Amino acid sequence: MNPWPGRFVVVWAAFGVLSGGWLAVTWAGEGHRPTTSHGTTSMQHEKMEMGDVAAPPTVKLTVHKDPKAGWNLQVRVENFRFAPEHASTAHVVGEGHAHLFLDGKKITRLYGEWYHVPALKPGVHKITVTLNANSHEDLTVKGKVISDTKEVHVPSK
Repeated sequence: MNPWPGRFVVVWAAFGVLSGGWLAVTWAGEGHRPTTSHGTTSMQHEKMEMGDVAAPPTVKLTVHKDPKAGWNLQVRVENFRFAPEHASTAHVVGEGHAHLFLDGKKITRLYGEWYHVPALKPGVHKITVTLNANSHEDLTVKGKVISDTKEVHVPSK
């Protein structure tokens, strides 16, 4: 039985793109509507224009090699507040969550500044973070999704 009837559904998905495999939890709510694609992402969302906002949100992704294993992602935002308590509810200007993509596939939602990515297979990987409204639309400025992408080069052992 869903403890949040009509509001949330918990979806567990295994992602084999990471060496050793790992599990990610995605909370999908009623505001998620797969209708418009963007960039190289495989997930599709409506878009919400922020260009008319006095100070639109920005995001900067930094990838730090973890001394033990994997990478630590730092997601810095301006004019934006992570609001997990409002996920899947009506849009409020200046708040929401982020979506994390690895090689074009959505991995999870982000509700804060830090996230750890376990070891990746050898090769070049693209990590992208998009800013999203509480109601899941991609936030845009002049039609361009507010996002940042970094490449991670993983050498063969």
